[in-house]
Amino acid sequence: MARRYFKAENEEILDDQGFFDTGDVATIDQHGYMQITDRAKDVIKSGGEWISSVELETRLMAHPEVVEAAVIAVPDERWQERPLACVVCRDGSTVEPEALLAFLTDQVAKWWLPERWSFVPEIPKTSVGKFDKKELRSRHAAGLLPVTEVG
Repeated sequence: MARRYFKAENEEILDDQGFFDTGDVATIDQHGYMQITDRAKDVIKSGGEWISSVELETRLMAHPEVVEAAVIAVPDERWQERPLACVVCRDGSTVEPEALLAFLTDQVAKWWLPERWSFVPEIPKTSVGKFDKKELRSRHAAGLLPVTEVG
C-alpha cells in the first residue's frame, strides 16, 4: 500500500481511517472472499435501487449476436437514472433490442432491464483498453449516440 501518489508528496491518498478509496464496489462472501462488482462512478441509481453496469454488460456480451456491450447511466425524469445499453453486434447481425431484452429477462431483475439502446460500430476504449464510459456519457450528453427506446 502506498501513502501518496507518485511525485505528489503532499497529497494523501488514504482516508481518515487509513483506507485507500479505489472507487470499486465489492462484496465479501461468508468465506471472506471479495468480488469486485463495479466501479462506484458506474453503478446506476434508479428509483433508489442500484443497478450494476458491469453485470448488465457481462450478461449482454453472453448473447451470441453481441461482440461488446457497455452500459452507462442516463438521466431519467421519473427514476433519476436508467441504464443505456451501448451494443456492438456481430457483422451481419440483425438483432433488435426486444430480442436482447428477452435474453436478459430471466437473468436480471425486471427493473434492471434497459429501455434505451444504442447500437454502435465500436465502444470507445481508454489507453489501457477498458471501456471508456466517460466518453460514452459525453457522446450521449452531446446527442451523438443513436438511441432507440423500447417499452
